[in-house]
Amino acid sequence: MANDSGSIPMYEMIFRTLRERITQHEYKAGDRVPSEKELCSEFGVSRITAKKALKLLADEQLIIRQPGRGSFVADANSLFMKPFDFQQPPGTPGKKQIIGLVITHFSDMYGTELIYGMEEASRDHDAFLVVRRSFGIPELEEKAIQQLLGIGVDGLIIFPAQGEYFSAEILKLVIQKFPFVMIDRYLKGIPASSVSTDNVQAAKEATRYLFGLGHRHIGFLAPPPANTTAIEERIDGIIEAHVEHNLLLNRELWMETITSTMPNVFDPQARIADVDRLVEHLQKYPQITALFAAEYDIALLVEEAAGQLGLRIPEDLSVICFDSPDPHEGCRMTHMRQNQFSIGKQAFENVLTMQGQEQPITRILLPAQFIPGRSTAQAQQE
Repeated sequence: MANDSGSIPMYEMIFRTLRERITQHEYKAGDRVPSEKELCSEFGVSRITAKKALKLLADEQLIIRQPGRGSFVADANSLFMKPFDFQQPPGTPGKKQIIGLVITHFSDMYGTELIYGMEEASRDHDAFLVVRRSFGIPELEEKAIQQLLGIGVDGLIIFPAQGEYFSAEILKLVIQKFPFVMIDRYLKGIPASSVSTDNVQAAKEATRYLFGLGHRHIGFLAPPPANTTAIEERIDGIIEAHVEHNLLLNRELWMETITSTMPNVFDPQARIADVDRLVEHLQKYPQITALFAAEYDIALLVEEAAGQLGLRIPEDLSVICFDSPDPHEGCRMTHMRQNQFSIGKQAFENVLTMQGQEQPITRILLPAQFIPGRSTAQAQQE
């Protein structure tokens, strides 16, 4: 099993793998999880490494270890939440800190690594993490914030449902100077700290790479930019790259109406509609030699549309995107890999530093890593 970050130890990687199997119900409550010996065989590690991975699972109350019998999955209701005293108000001496996370959604593609980073920080600081999803729906976001405040969290980490507008609950947090940090994006006009990827530089680097391959007619595919400042920043990076290379930017080649990948869209027909629109777009603009997808899931739509048109990737059409389930060089999709683990850990630690004292507003931008894959190639001669 490869280490996907170069800095995360193998016992942590095994812990994550087992944890995902539990949360995905591959191992159900009461099931026995692999023994130390079995983990050694599966992952090619020492007994000490396997033992540390199981200890992390036990520390997170995901498993119960029974001497002589093995380790068994704990009650699923304990996932993502440790028991704590709801009666103690924030700031009570001796009370372990509880940080709430409000996130639109999380999956293997984006979000899960954020939570892993927060969990590591919570273990380092002997604190707790409670998670609520909003699915990108502002009303659910407001309700989640209210619920977490109601149980007495000491701080909040918020992945905003929208980037252009902010909810009344977030505005209240600002007015009351309640400790909170935003991740992935920031809200314009709101004095709040945030941790995210340096989207401008990441998009600029990806565009420069396509330029280096000789691509000049590049389409950008994204959800409506108003939904997130991250998309707006990636657009800024693409524009800056064109300016630096004295190249004309033709935004007619862009398609910023992809909706099927948004967290609040559940209609399976939306994906079919997006693929149909992509097919029409590529037929309308046959000069396009490369597409830059704002998300991996959008890159998958491109593959489907290209297949319907008989276009080969990368011979006829290069594709680049943000993030991928395969983070290694030579993978299927060329992409900019966000350091989600560090973003999550940094956000959690920032909230903890805000306890009991007013901190200056900070905006932390972390670099993305360029991962070359098999989806990009030299542009064909025009």
